[in-house]
Amino acid sequence: PPPFRAQIALSHSGTGVEAVIGERVDIGNASSTAESILGSDSEDLDDIVDHVVAVDGQPIVVSREIYDAGVEQITGDELRAIYKGELTNWSEVGGPDKEIYAIGRSEDSGTDTAFRKNLYGDPNEPISPDTRKGQNQQVKTLVEQNDNAIAYIALAFVEPDGVTPPIGLELDGTVYEYGKNLGAKAYPLSRDLHMYTYDGTSMKEGAFLNMILSEYGQTNFVEPNNYFKIPPERREEERSKLPDQV
Repeated sequence: PPPFRAQIALSHSGTGVEAVIGERVDIGNASSTAESILGSDSEDLDDIVDHVVAVDGQPIVVSREIYDAGVEQITGDELRAIYKGELTNWSEVGGPDKEIYAIGRSEDSGTDTAFRKNLYGDPNEPISPDTRKGQNQQVKTLVEQNDNAIAYIALAFVEPDGVTPPIGLELDGTVYEYGKNLGAKAYPLSRDLHMYTYDGTSMKEGAFLNMILSEYGQTNFVEPNNYFKIPPERREEERSKLPDQV
């Protein structure tokens, strides 16, 4: 049997960070940075240790009808304009003469904050999607139910040959495409996934984190959940934060 048991509870980023600071859990998971949750002037930031264990890359998807009409790629400027409400018809990006139905994520969620920070350079940048949804399944359903939608969605909910076909994003001369390079640091719809410890990292916490950072952990816990493994050199960087004896 394993040397200790692990209990896992499901919540969102803010809860994970607050719980580890409150010492209710040993490790708090989050898709947002502790700084964005606590504020840059929080004294707790000095005592929290950030362990990056995976990368979440979210493709842009459109309604099947839009993809089949020829919209297979857009630019970063076009995407920014769509979510600002400045670009409102698919004909403006080479598609059919249909209004654009832009789906965003719940305000102040880790996904929404990362989207605004990475795409606009400011996590508080005001945007005006036509609707916001909290769950990936809700987003997928809306894309399927409408013939003019655009959204960003977790890998597990992408269907290249189905109702949520992904499109490419051209940014600074690079095209980011599903199945190719969405795990790249420069892809704006990607974010690091964090496991936080507080007031140092104990041997027990370090052993668990070392397992997640191993090839075994990355293959069995990261990949099957539709996240990207972190590359070997980055794993070593993260391992350097663990206790020496691990």
